[in-house]
Amino acid sequence: MKRKVLLITGASSGFGRAICEAAIAAGHTVIGTVRRDSDRISFEAIDPKQARAVVLDVTDFGSIDGVVASIVSEFGRIDALVNNAGYGHEGVLEESPLEAMRHQFEVNVFGAVAMTKAVLPGMRERRSGHIINMSSMAGYVALPGIAYYAGSKFALEGISGALAKEVEPFGIKVTAVAPGSFRTDWAGRSMIRSARSIADYDASFDPIRKAREEKSGKQAGDPVRAAQALLTLIDAEHPPVHLLLGNDALTLVRGHLAELEAQIDSWEPLTRSTDFTSSISPPQEA
Repeated sequence: MKRKVLLITGASSGFGRAICEAAIAAGHTVIGTVRRDSDRISFEAIDPKQARAVVLDVTDFGSIDGVVASIVSEFGRIDALVNNAGYGHEGVLEESPLEAMRHQFEVNVFGAVAMTKAVLPGMRERRSGHIINMSSMAGYVALPGIAYYAGSKFALEGISGALAKEVEPFGIKVTAVAPGSFRTDWAGRSMIRSARSIADYDASFDPIRKAREEKSGKQAGDPVRAAQALLTLIDAEHPPVHLLLGNDALTLVRGHLAELEAQIDSWEPLTRSTDFTSSISPPQEA
């Protein structure tokens, strides 16, 4: 494995911390973004030579270019950016304020895009680099109770796919990584939950919230194994644009794609009826 300079956001805990520790153990130089100075000290204690932390909120868009410039000045380059910073919002859409959605997108989408835009000029100049966006199986399968979170991950999947086509001529790779349920704090202390207020949703949503809370800390996915998978991805000569992690992600996404294909097939006549040159008549309702 070639030693690389990696910039990983959200390095204090969860996936971010696991990826950083695995990358440092593999010999890579890792710059991790953290939110607090106390986290910076803890992070750099992993390995004083290979671990460097910078205090950065990815929604502080005015600071990102300067932080990236200082990293390039010190280390010469950034070989891979892992946009890991993010959190989950849970709540029935009708009960959840728009401000909660705005903040969800500010962190999960705008933060990732801002970081990406900051590193792309250097990668484009060197004709090499890898952008890895940590998405979610919720970016494929819109599960109830996490509409804002799923929306942010659907957006990240789409942005990653478009970006991959734009930067491929410059030797830059892009991968959206979609984990399933892993044993992190995502559904625990890291999740923001909207308060309940509409009784009509009690029967359908309360069991979902309860199950998610009870499952936190007992998920099947192992963050350490996920981190090793990320190292394999970073070292790959031809990485995929979209990668699922976890058996539950694979099962749910395959099931969703099968349902989607069946739905497309069922409504194909109506779909084909809308072109100017179409000779297919729309189906008649009974």
